[in-house]
Amino acid sequence: MDSGPIKIYSAEDSPRLRYIAGIILGDILGLQWQVITDKRKLGKHPVINYSCDKISGSFKICPESLLFEKGIVAKEIILSEWKELPVFFQIAPDSDLPFDIFAASFYLVSRYEEYLEFKPDEFGRFPSSSSIAFKNGFLGKPIIDLWAKELAKAFLKRLPNIVFRRNEYKALLTIDTDQPFAYQGKNIFRSIGDLFHDRNSTPVTVNNRYRIISKGEKDPYDVFDYIIETIENNSTDARFFFPVGGHSKLDKNPSWKNDEYRKLIHKIADKFPAGLHPSFIAGGDGSLISTEANHLHSILGTEVILSRFHYLRLFMPRSYNNILQAGISEDYSMGYPDEPGFRAGIARPYFFYNVSEDKQTNLKIVPFQVMDGTLYDYKKLDPLSSKEVILKLINETRKVGGLFVSIWHNTSLLDNEEWKGWREVFEFLVRNQKP
Repeated sequence: MDSGPIKIYSAEDSPRLRYIAGIILGDILGLQWQVITDKRKLGKHPVINYSCDKISGSFKICPESLLFEKGIVAKEIILSEWKELPVFFQIAPDSDLPFDIFAASFYLVSRYEEYLEFKPDEFGRFPSSSSIAFKNGFLGKPIIDLWAKELAKAFLKRLPNIVFRRNEYKALLTIDTDQPFAYQGKNIFRSIGDLFHDRNSTPVTVNNRYRIISKGEKDPYDVFDYIIETIENNSTDARFFFPVGGHSKLDKNPSWKNDEYRKLIHKIADKFPAGLHPSFIAGGDGSLISTEANHLHSILGTEVILSRFHYLRLFMPRSYNNILQAGISEDYSMGYPDEPGFRAGIARPYFFYNVSEDKQTNLKIVPFQVMDGTLYDYKKLDPLSSKEVILKLINETRKVGGLFVSIWHNTSLLDNEEWKGWREVFEFLVRNQKP
């Protein structure tokens, strides 16, 4: 039975409250809701009493102050347990929950802690070790989704006529083409320079470069036929991200003008949605993002609306503001390079909230849970241990009807000794992530 919209009574309305109510009540639980600041307008609708007042028959959550504040203020975070889940922002004992689920969820999903002072890693990024989720052992859980499930159960005890939506688990595979070719796609000056460099390398390297550049043999990094075949054989939803910025020590892509590279981009974009992989420097320079988006637009002939930052160089809120100005409407960078898990505490897409300006934007954030480089380079895991991590994250996401997203690179799927066993991990993930 439809009980109509839930009325959220609050002594004060705020954009933060409306934002997080939209995520928890709307996106996760599938409810209609409305914020009311006048008790006379509550009517006979189900009521969430987000105040310390007494309202007969309501579901009471005495609020922490975060959602009614302006700007950014450091918060004391004290963890306790509820329903076998870690919680913080504990509230008055006469509330129907022992913590402010709205404030705690806002703190995580807005990445509030990343606006505060922290010690950056070598690339200027917010490290996972600085997050409350990592410090308190719940980075591997979509904690906001799990809180919402328990909230729904608590609602039914007080408001039994509410009907919740059942969320369906989905999966998405994403591929970054940081270095699509080992030898192809380089202009004559880079090729000559590499050949001189090869004089100090093994004869095999020199011979490989000569055969591929001069005789047109397939480049060893070009494993895209294998990737595409695996995706299509498993009916997997996928996105590809292409770098088109300048070459640097940390940017190994060919020029966006290179014919071989453009052909590869067209070949893939004809089958799957394609997005921008902003260069390392562009991660902190908005003008470069616009330039690179224009480069990719000139190749694809369509608007560029998807992005993921190279090296996951994400700076709150500057990076998101920059891609918004460049016309990007979906970003796939929300996750840690050094640890798998749920950076924003949630297992589904959501809209970016700029805490500095206190407003919700139209930029959709699609968080990911695991990346090949995290398992191989940062965690130093072998293929078997990596499978265990992947399966656990898939199961956590499946449990809440979320979206499981992984990142792969063509260079981690090479058929060579260094990456031996990782194609098996890739195929394991693709099989096991199916709905």
